[in-house]
Amino acid sequence: MNQPSKTDERITTMSFASVYPHYVTKVEKKGRSRKDLHAVISWLTGYDDAALTHHINQKSSFQTFFDQADLNPNAHLITGVICGYRVETIENPLTQKVRYLDKLVDELAKGKTLEKILRKS
Repeated sequence: MNQPSKTDERITTMSFASVYPHYVTKVEKKGRSRKDLHAVISWLTGYDDAALTHHINQKSSFQTFFDQADLNPNAHLITGVICGYRVETIENPLTQKVRYLDKLVDELAKGKTLEKILRKS
């Protein structure tokens, strides 16, 4: 069994609320809206705006954030490189989910349409 890496351990305790403002800045700087960002997060996690706000206000860790999420069954269709790693080959389930989210935010910031980002089977 693989030992968790320092990155995996850091992600487990990092709060979603501490990263969320960076997601907002990234997409807004590229001309996308917070509404688009919420659509992407909602697609991946199943959270509505109220649940998302709750996790931000509670400063939920990524562990809690994803433990309580209803991950989209098409999340496995998210592929590509983020932070130097292919998301589809990341072994730690939590790290993979966080990188899925990072990848979707990147695609949004790069101008992909929501239709393409929100993968269908």
